Amino acid sequence: MQKNITSLGSLNWDDLKFFLEVARTRKASTAAKRLAVDYTTVSRRISSLEGALGTLLFEKSRTNGFVLTAEGQRLLGYAESIESTLHMACEQVSGSGVALSGHVRMGCTEGFGSFFITPQLSHFVDAYPAISVDILPLPHFISLSKREADIVIALERPEHGPYVCCKLCDYRLQLYATQDYLDQHPPIRRPADLGKHQFISYVDDLAFSSELLYLANVLPGASANLRSTSVIAQFVAAQQGRSLAILPCFLAAQDPRLLPVLPKEINITRQFWMYCREDLRKLKRITLLWDYIRAVTEQNQALLMGETRTMHFAD
Repeated sequence: MQKNITSLGSLNWDDLKFFLEVARTRKASTAAKRLAVDYTTVSRRISSLEGALGTLLFEKSRTNGFVLTAEGQRLLGYAESIESTLHMACEQVSGSGVALSGHVRMGCTEGFGSFFITPQLSHFVDAYPAISVDILPLPHFISLSKREADIVIALERPEHGPYVCCKLCDYRLQLYATQDYLDQHPPIRRPADLGKHQFISYVDDLAFSSELLYLANVLPGASANLRSTSVIAQFVAAQQGRSLAILPCFLAAQDPRLLPVLPKEINITRQFWMYCREDLRKLKRITLLWDYIRAVTEQNQALLMGETRTMHFAD
């Protein structure tokens, strides 16, 4: 017990700032740039923290960089809570300059994150250069409980947890093909004609959400000769003009070569949900980004519902 008290007594709380940057970037060199110090300072601070705690926080790998150990992962949750509390305290006693600065990490589904959220965020960081944003457009669930992100946009509403959640928007998916495909294959006049055609779709048993299994739900028995866990891969494959694909309208809108097929008969409406941890929601930078995403999403409802190919940005 005495050893733990001694270790805590020698702890430099400022070392946690260095720990957080290395944990987030996995590279001491990148953390050094963000903190405006040199590499050796970051390395020394991490060593100091590990010495004070008497445990190894990172494993170093040539391929993966600085990887958190089990002890480091546990410390990360506490360090981020301390960081959140500190930021909220600063916002209460300081001016708006402090409030409108800092770091936010946003997790999102792959297609929406890459083709809609990222372009919108490029305008956000121009407007608020003191706020840095990480965007994680990934084809799997992103965990808030593991502190993988501050804000998440997902296909499904979280069933439980200390989260603030809202429905972000509806969006539509339609069946798409290129003109070359339509010219070279049997005509499609009604859904029954689709039995003669091949599709691009998800790998059913690897889809991270049942909400993605559009083909099986809309066209039971349809044959997919190419499957992928990535909607972007499906989008690129559809561009080759050899198969049909069910794609989000906001994604297909990026390429005028992709044309909707039977749009009145085959259209699917899904929702995006946005949520974050309760302890972060009151941070002004989180509120600012949250409100910004809601505003630009509402502004682009026509794009998301397949009624236009034009994306709009905040004024």
